[in-house]
Amino acid sequence: MEANEILVLSMFLTFIGLLFTGFPIAFVLGGVAMLFTLVGYLSDLYLGTITGIDFTVIGMVANRIYKLMDNWVLVAIPMFIFMGMMMDRSGIAEKMMHSMQDLFGRVRGGLAITVTLIGVILAASTGIVGASVVLLGLLSLPIMWNQGYSKTLALGTVAASGTLGILIPPSIMLVVMADQLSLSVGDLFMGAMFPGLILGALYITYILLVGLVSPGSAPLSPDRQDFEFRMVLRVILTVLPSAALILAVLGSIFAGMATPTEASGVGAFGATILAGFNKKLNFNVIKEVSIGTFKSLGFIFGIFIGATCFALVLRLLGGDDVIEKALTGLALGPYGILAVILGLVFLLGFFLDWIEISLIVLPLLGPIVSKLGFQVDGYGVVENPELVWFIVLVAVCLQTSFLTPPVGFSLFFLMGVAPEGTALLDIYKGIVPFVVLQLIGLLIIIVWPQLVLWLPAIAYG
Repeated sequence: MEANEILVLSMFLTFIGLLFTGFPIAFVLGGVAMLFTLVGYLSDLYLGTITGIDFTVIGMVANRIYKLMDNWVLVAIPMFIFMGMMMDRSGIAEKMMHSMQDLFGRVRGGLAITVTLIGVILAASTGIVGASVVLLGLLSLPIMWNQGYSKTLALGTVAASGTLGILIPPSIMLVVMADQLSLSVGDLFMGAMFPGLILGALYITYILLVGLVSPGSAPLSPDRQDFEFRMVLRVILTVLPSAALILAVLGSIFAGMATPTEASGVGAFGATILAGFNKKLNFNVIKEVSIGTFKSLGFIFGIFIGATCFALVLRLLGGDDVIEKALTGLALGPYGILAVILGLVFLLGFFLDWIEISLIVLPLLGPIVSKLGFQVDGYGVVENPELVWFIVLVAVCLQTSFLTPPVGFSLFFLMGVAPEGTALLDIYKGIVPFVVLQLIGLLIIIVWPQLVLWLPAIAYG
């Protein structure tokens, strides 16, 4: 093994080892980058190896951070965070829960289906996993408990439905991924739409099957009402404000009327108007949402800066070549290598957040996938169709990172709002079927890439 390969492997292992110390991720990334800058310099100086690395790296980092802060695409991140937090405070989800519960009351598992549908709507209007999981948990879990739902089914439904916000646009994760590989945010937003809806459909299908096979796990409500047309009308009226906001944001992007950055401003303003319309808007709400936005943004950009340092040093040590050689040396063919990559991303999701994987691993893997020779039809319209397809595959795979222990954030958000007597083991058991469903959804998108590329091709064609 060559010196550079040893350094690259050591850098990854050091980073993963330091994750378990509890230090903030941003500091771990930056600290490991500084450490291996020193290690590379000393190895050149005393061992005669040629890493080509010295302390001019510090100047290169400063230049890259400046370019990062000068990127207008990333302005969409605080706007979408503000939009999501304001929607969380608007009170719309509570209204949807009551109206949909009446509509699906005569369906076994109807309450869990209601949670899933609201999760899809929240995903397209908030995009913040933590807010969605907490809100769905607070609204639905006490009712499910009282109605006699299986704990595992109820907990798994809430956790999985809340994670849809990281995939269904407007998604902060897709904005970051587009920036890392210089792709169109609009292409990724449109490409992720059908995969996100497919996952929602798989969840609902599973809930219906559970209700059919094990009626005691998803009992009917004792207070259910006979179906009336006014129930449908009430659902439409409660969903309409969120649908209007989604149409304003995504519709303006898909129609080419606004860039994602401009549309994010429309979304933030629209969410504020909806909160005011529902009489939930006051100075304290604006203050809390603004402070929450700044805290989330600081966390994300701290990791951005640390990951920029880490990725630069890793590449100077030859990390690109080491990873490409390791993957292309596998005699598995393009789809075999793709399976290895997605398997690696899935396993990394047990220990890393989507931000670190998107900022560190994705830029290393993207160019490799481009060289594998996938024949993915972009209909002559979508630029880099194989990369758009690959990014959406990674996004679906990373959605599972919110559900897989030990660092699945949805699990901890849910544990914080679950009724008394809920054990963490109950949550772990509940999410297993939904992780399997997500992997089935991933396989569907691998087999039919058109599910990703058809919508952007039609929009631009």
